[in-house]
Amino acid sequence: MPRQAGFTWIELLLVLAVFGILATLSFPAMRDVAVRKQVKEGFVLAELAKQGVQAAWSLSGEMPADNAQAGIPPREKIVGNVIRDVNVDGGAVTLTYGNNASKALEGLRLTLRPAVVVDQRAVPIAWVCHDLPVPKGMELRGKDETDIPASFLPVECRGAGAAK
Repeated sequence: MPRQAGFTWIELLLVLAVFGILATLSFPAMRDVAVRKQVKEGFVLAELAKQGVQAAWSLSGEMPADNAQAGIPPREKIVGNVIRDVNVDGGAVTLTYGNNASKALEGLRLTLRPAVVVDQRAVPIAWVCHDLPVPKGMELRGKDETDIPASFLPVECRGAGAAK
């Protein structure tokens, strides 16, 4: 009796099981990428606050204490798809995630802090994300309120020692 070509049911089930395991292992990595994308999406709203802080610094040489001193709307009025509010505190710009953001980001914050050349107001502010090192010759202002896990931070917010 000639042998038939093809796979047996057991062989097909084993192949499907292997694919299932591989797919299951890839889900956490895909989630991290999606969440990281949402974190970066929030940076668009930070631009408004960064411009206000830059203007206040250039005019007075002082960091604005709050949104009003930065000349921008109140924190709860600066909202977007993934951002619940944008707050200026001592020059630091803190984004609070919410609205349509991933549940993993709900209520978490990311801070962009201004680094300045103290006696040169004409030099543009360098914005330091989370705990990155301060550029040489500059001083950092404001408090870092970032509580987003390092694995969710975009590359530009992770230090050399952080998990990639």
